[in-house]
Amino acid sequence: MNQDAIKIVGTGLIGTSLGLALAKKGTVAQLSDSSKANLRLAIEYGAGQDKQSEPKLVVVCVPPDLSADVVIEQLDLHPDATVTDVASVKFEIQERVLAQAKDPSRYVGSHPMAGREKGGPASARADLFFARPWVITPSSNSSDAAVDLVRDLAISIGALPIVMSAKEHDRAVALVSHLPQLVASSLAARLESGEDSQLNLTGQGLRDTSRIASSDPGLWLQILSQNSSEIAPLLSALRKDIEELEEAFSNLSEAGALAKIHSLLERGNRGIGRIPGKHGGKLVGYQQLTVVIDDSPGSLASLLTFIGEIGVNIEDLKLEHSPGAPIGLVEVFVTPDSAEKLAGQLTENGWRIV
Repeated sequence: MNQDAIKIVGTGLIGTSLGLALAKKGTVAQLSDSSKANLRLAIEYGAGQDKQSEPKLVVVCVPPDLSADVVIEQLDLHPDATVTDVASVKFEIQERVLAQAKDPSRYVGSHPMAGREKGGPASARADLFFARPWVITPSSNSSDAAVDLVRDLAISIGALPIVMSAKEHDRAVALVSHLPQLVASSLAARLESGEDSQLNLTGQGLRDTSRIASSDPGLWLQILSQNSSEIAPLLSALRKDIEELEEAFSNLSEAGALAKIHSLLERGNRGIGRIPGKHGGKLVGYQQLTVVIDDSPGSLASLLTFIGEIGVNIEDLKLEHSPGAPIGLVEVFVTPDSAEKLAGQLTENGWRIV
């Protein structure tokens, strides 16, 4: 895409990250933001500049409750430009744009499936979208040229464009994004009443399942409220699972109680196995080695460098810090035929294996 051909409206996490990703490819984006502080910080980070010329593509990166209005505004402001937004809910925004825009053929909704727990330009990363799905949700009014322009944007920064309807998108993200956020937040909310002596025993399981609970409540309230029709049935189904577990644990001696608990655990195994990835959702057939490292700069890098030098490929890796001790526990997953070699080499060279 040509220099100055892209305008980014909103320099939060997504907008600034997009500007940084484009800058790596040699495109200097035009940046716009009602927050002068955010705009200045994004420019200082190298995400673009605030000089304005007529763009070919406008990417609206503002909160969901503002997206439709800003899209319509940009369609009017740039009558020859394609406009897309990156809000994480699509159908409601699309309906408003179709109803109010003078030329909805130039609007194509989209949503990069990427983010972080913390927002703002200070959290931006140039590689945020690399190898991540970028969903494109054209309406029946969207022109082919507009769809192609948004697809080209995604491809240019290393994202993986996927085309689906706005309704299909909202149903999908309700399951894989919105429900997990609510579950993590509900779980983390239970910790408020926990005693310090209990929380000091926290392991990786709690950290894994509650990590996204630190996300911005205000932003998530906007997202969730715009997708309530898709979220409500999922919560209803989850409630039935929880009620069944509660009944089983309250009457554990009754026939069938243990079977109900076991059935849910098995369903969880099957569900995690459906998550896409190199190994699906679980590391079946790989052996785990837990290596103790010092909690100091360079310790993890030294371990990974050593493993690479002896020719062992790491299939997956998890890092956990030991509460109250200046050490880290690195869980390394490797193929069974290389596990013995790795364990021997690590031990011989002074690494501590649990």
